[in-house]
Amino acid sequence: MPHIDEVRILQKRAKAFFTRALESFKSEEYDLAAFLSEQAVQLYLKSLLLEKIGDYPRTHSILTLLSIIKKIPECKNLANLLEEKRTQLGLLEDAYIASRYLVKEYAREDAEILVNIAREVLELGGLL
Repeated sequence: MPHIDEVRILQKRAKAFFTRALESFKSEEYDLAAFLSEQAVQLYLKSLLLEKIGDYPRTHSILTLLSIIKKIPECKNLANLLEEKRTQLGLLEDAYIASRYLVKEYAREDAEILVNIAREVLELGGLL
């Protein structure tokens, strides 16, 4: 499959995860909203790396993806946002781990922060 097709699929999935994150948040399913927000960002960042450098690491770490994106000159605006929001991105990354491996419940306020950071990343990336 050509990279451009994979990029489009990853971007389509990222948007779908974000849409579901919003729906989950509105339904007061905050744990799911947190997890889906992380998935949206993770897949978008992977699509960006695939588009710009032809590959991405097989990792679930948003911060690892960020470390690579920072090295791509044409991604400077996104890299700046991601660096500025590093703490929130760490929380987003934790949402993936917590939802899969820990018993943790997210409060409305926590989920709102994660949904909002996902929105910022996807908007800056032009997916929303």
